[in-house]
Amino acid sequence: MKKLFSLIAVSVISLVVLSPVMSQDEKPWYQGGPFQRPVQNPKAKVLSLIKVAGNKFVTPDGKSILFRGVSISDPDKIERQGHWNKSHFEQVKGMGAMIVRIPVHPVAWRERGPGKYLGLLDQAADWCTDLGMYVIIDWHSIGNLGMELFQDPMYNTTKQETYQFWRTISSHFAGYNTVAFLEIFNEPTTFRGQLGSMTWEEWRKINESIIDLIRSYDKDKIPLVAGFDWAYDLTPLINDPLKAEGVAYVTHPYEFKRSRPWEPKWEENFGFAASKYPVVATEFGFDLAPGQTVTEDHYGNSIIKYLENKGISWICWDFDPDWGPRLLKSWDYSLTGSGEFFRKAMHGELGFQKQ
Repeated sequence: MKKLFSLIAVSVISLVVLSPVMSQDEKPWYQGGPFQRPVQNPKAKVLSLIKVAGNKFVTPDGKSILFRGVSISDPDKIERQGHWNKSHFEQVKGMGAMIVRIPVHPVAWRERGPGKYLGLLDQAADWCTDLGMYVIIDWHSIGNLGMELFQDPMYNTTKQETYQFWRTISSHFAGYNTVAFLEIFNEPTTFRGQLGSMTWEEWRKINESIIDLIRSYDKDKIPLVAGFDWAYDLTPLINDPLKAEGVAYVTHPYEFKRSRPWEPKWEENFGFAASKYPVVATEFGFDLAPGQTVTEDHYGNSIIKYLENKGISWICWDFDPDWGPRLLKSWDYSLTGSGEFFRKAMHGELGFQKQ
């Protein structure tokens, strides 16, 4: 038995010593678990690779893109309700979406298990590739990751689980162009002190560590980083931006965040950043009361006009009949008033939009 162990040890040492030196882009075949190099997906390079150039997203030929899209609900929810299929994404495509944001709740990730959950994300990525839509994967927690205090049990996570999630995702989707964006944390907030305290410097360093981790597996993914006040406020970027290149910043400019007139406050709180960095409004929306319409000075027109004039890509919330603000009335895919508004906006049919 001792002789057998000696032979095994010699074999392992020989494997390590005699193996050719690997470049940083290579991964050893003996990595295990979810970090094993996947078989090359034939759909991985179907869509063009999106990169950051200055304050814009660009294709390899230098063409800039302003993304318009929708958030779906958590794949775990959709699957449990019996609607997880390609036709669901075909309905999203029919809205005019160029990009789909997929929120992954920590509780759903744990309960379904990473392996089974990755199966759902694989299906989503492949369906979106077929339909010509890019993907944002969003770690959908709300609260203070620094002190690990969160707004609701569904958002409960830890720093370790968050790091492990991004380690798994970045390895699994390495080289898959469709999954272009990784939204590191949905809505950071201390809830006016009720979720403890965290400085911008602390939050910046957490994000920088996660970005370094992601890029050890995939240098081409674009990290999306949110500011405080439930991912609304980007003013810390004035003096202390992330020490990382090729990132984009997130805002969630819901109507209730500020009172009218909105535009000067939007400019002060997040719009200013778009002159230097790519900014994405990854979540916002509104409800319409029965009989209410979107007038010229309505929030809907105001926010789309502001975002597009600033070159800020946007993703509206939420393509679901249960999670508000709702774009769907029911699972027959009939649209709410705001759903119809955003369908027109994604198709560029609002009178002020640039084609």
